[in-house]
Amino acid sequence: MSMPITGAEEQEAEMRHTPRSLVRYRSSDKQGASHANVKNGARKGTQAPIQRASRVRTTEGYPPQVTAKLPESEIMDAPRGRRGQAAHPLVYLGLGMLGMLVLWICLSLLLGWGQGLLDDMRYGRPRTFQMDMRVGHNEQAGQPSHFIALNLNRRIQVIEISGGDPAHTHVYTGPQLYGAQDDLVPVTLRFVDVNGDHRPDMIVSFQGTQIAYINEQDQFRPATPAEQPQIERFLQSH
Repeated sequence: MSMPITGAEEQEAEMRHTPRSLVRYRSSDKQGASHANVKNGARKGTQAPIQRASRVRTTEGYPPQVTAKLPESEIMDAPRGRRGQAAHPLVYLGLGMLGMLVLWICLSLLLGWGQGLLDDMRYGRPRTFQMDMRVGHNEQAGQPSHFIALNLNRRIQVIEISGGDPAHTHVYTGPQLYGAQDDLVPVTLRFVDVNGDHRPDMIVSFQGTQIAYINEQDQFRPATPAEQPQIERFLQSH
């Protein structure tokens, strides 16, 4: 008596006699159909089959990684990068000299400005110096002579008002200055006996220069070349 053959047994027998290439082709068709069913189910609102999570690979069982560590001496001797390289000593020397030059220029300008401000307060503009002195010129009334030293447009001038009387006024013209800022040079006066005749002579001073005017009769005159050596010796000692 023969047993009835089921559908599963028929499918298994068919698989045995079917070539392998056809079996693979059918399996791929089944996978494609399954994917299509999943998409259709997602569109219809059915729940898609849950996929298995991929297995996470771990490093257990593998040999540990060994990191080589350099000795500290080799690390210290390792070449530095460009950012860590020290500058040449001449660079620091040049920067220091440049800084000193800038500082010197700034100090010079500051001192010049301060000196100009002080001269403005003392001598004004144009530079003017005044003093009274008894020199024996028209001073019978007991009034001393008045002297005004001017640097007017770089020309040095001395005005003497003998005995305080404007009618006995003498003007002594000095040298001409030619520097760009020489119109701000102060001019001062002092009176000393430079030739030993017991009469006060007039010394005009400016920019470290001294010019002597000899007191003769009722006014002053420039010193002669023969008198210059004696005057220079006196000025150097006083």
